[in-house]
Order: sequence, then C-alpha cells, then structure tokens
Amino acid sequence: RTPQTTDDASKLAMVQKRADKGDALAKSILGEVYYHGKLGLKRDVPRAVELYTEAAELGSMYAHYSLGDIYYTGNGVEQDKARSIRHFQQAAMKGHATSRNNPGIVEHENGNHQLVVQHLMISAKMG
Repeated sequence: RTPQTTDDASKLAMVQKRADKGDALAKSILGEVYYHGKLGLKRDVPRAVELYTEAAELGSMYAHYSLGDIYYTGNGVEQDKARSIRHFQQAAMKGHATSRNNPGIVEHENGNHQLVVQHLMISAKMG
C-alpha cells in the first residue's frame, strides 16, 4: 500500500495519477480540488465541471451531486435548475440521500408541497 503523503504536491500528483487512469472517485476529488482551489491550484470552475462531468459519466454519485449543486447555485457557471435537478436525480438513484432531499427543496420553492413530502420521505428512508 502506498504511504500517505502530507504535502499538497504529492497529494495532487497521487490524485491526478488515479484520475488519469479513469478512476471516477479520483476525477470527482480532482474536480473538487479545482472548484475550491485546493492543494495549491487556483480555482478553475470550467476545469472542475469538466472533471465532474467525466466522473459522472463513469457513474460517480458524488460528481452528479456536485454538478447538481453547481448548476443549481450558478456559482461559476450559468444557472440551470433543470440540469441541476437531472444531476440530483442521477445521484439519488445511485444512493446519495442529500441529492434526493434537494429536489424536495426545489419543489418547496415552486409550491408543490405534495412532491416536497414525497422527496423528503424518500430521503429520510435513505438515511
């Protein structure tokens, strides 16, 4: 097993190596690194979205959730609530409980209280 590294450059190199090999979780983590400007990198939202999209295509529920959040808030991209909901739904279908909760919040904003209850009940059952 590879020993844990403590410096940012080594952590970044390790994640990048896994991402280059097509590891969905590594791509999602690297997307987060770019989105928040961590490990010595500058914040780069377009690169983050690109990595999250690749990870989502590989089946990462975390990447779908992150894309849903980015498109819902429009933080660094053009706001697109419909695209956001699609990503939240994909993440929820893969078992991401918070993603099931978020469409409930959107339905609350739209005044669809019956759908709010359905989403929140499913989210609660998921944990």
